[in-house]
Amino acid sequence: MTYPAPAGAAWHEPAPLDPRTAPAPRYGTGSLADLLPAVAAGLGVPQLGSGLDLAPADRVCVFLIDGLGWEALKAHPAEAPFLTSLLSSSMNGTGTPLTAGFPSTTATSLASVGTGLPPGAHGLPGYTVRDPATGALMNQLRWQPWTDPYVWQPHPTVFELADAAGVHTCQVSAPTFAETPLTKIALSGGTFHGRLSGEERMDLAAEQLGAAGRALVYTYYSEVDGKGHRFGLDSAEWRNQLRYVDGLAQRLAEQLPPRSALYVTADHGMIDIPFDPESRIDFDEDWELRAGVALLGGEGRARHLYAVPGAAGDVLAVWREVLGDRMWVASRDEAIAAGWFGRPDDGVDERVYRRIGDVVAAASADVAIVASVTEPKESAMVGLHGSMTPTEQLVPLLEVRS
Repeated sequence: MTYPAPAGAAWHEPAPLDPRTAPAPRYGTGSLADLLPAVAAGLGVPQLGSGLDLAPADRVCVFLIDGLGWEALKAHPAEAPFLTSLLSSSMNGTGTPLTAGFPSTTATSLASVGTGLPPGAHGLPGYTVRDPATGALMNQLRWQPWTDPYVWQPHPTVFELADAAGVHTCQVSAPTFAETPLTKIALSGGTFHGRLSGEERMDLAAEQLGAAGRALVYTYYSEVDGKGHRFGLDSAEWRNQLRYVDGLAQRLAEQLPPRSALYVTADHGMIDIPFDPESRIDFDEDWELRAGVALLGGEGRARHLYAVPGAAGDVLAVWREVLGDRMWVASRDEAIAAGWFGRPDDGVDERVYRRIGDVVAAASADVAIVASVTEPKESAMVGLHGSMTPTEQLVPLLEVRS
């Protein structure tokens, strides 16, 4: 909303946010991509490690709770007494969270967790991105349209490297994820065990953790994210899921075999965005934002814009003028240089470069760029994520040792 200038004063439009001021993920020292390499190094897996300092353990379980951001957890101690009790004792007593990576979205984060690589290397830099080979948008969560997973993401997973090094390795998750392309390229290695209920997953994860002298077990729960998208964090449904997953984490922790470490983390946080025209700007109804844009990728709070030939500069200028005080708006090269997709000195892989939008826009305020016609389901979600605000970007790293 624009307000008139005070009498006798000149009105100045807010200056666009500098992309370099965005709180870029802590790649190499404290991001999700650093977790498993640090764990695997402690298990004796060669040629792995990161700047994340974790004490070694013979048996390690990583429990990833989809959608449970650091700030949301801290704000709900009554619903999560067990997890809250770990906040001050984790990470050598500092309670320091990890950063998810950019964008803070499930496909990108799970690939970072499983490969130990930032998005600019593993190649899943958004919810939907353009496939340079076809020119079509590729949904990297649903894997539509189909493309060869191992061409799209050719790097080995940490689980595969651990398994090859003789570590007992497995994933315990919902059966529906057993054969998905995302599982294959991000989380495969060792054995996949499908279990329907959360309690079954916790019990089997603990059992598998004790099945060998050296073990790496990964388990996952999705419905905190699901309820957040559908009902928002300010809902009884979301709070009930938090209570439930808190009990699951405690159940797993109480069954840890000797010489074990449990790390509870998440892939991103979430923010509720109001349903009003100022907060949810509809791309499909906004001719100014659509001008020069051939494809709209990403998601509401982390957009990839693919311009028609020759229009990238104009798209950048218009988006900065219209949204620059509420979003960090950058060209592809500016976003890469600012460290959004990996450490600036590392750049991004050549095969990944054109998957990133000509223009990338990340929300800094409580705003989302929705698309009511082309993305009706996503546009109807209450809770959203994707950007680099602390609410979305910071995720817990909670530790329990037996």
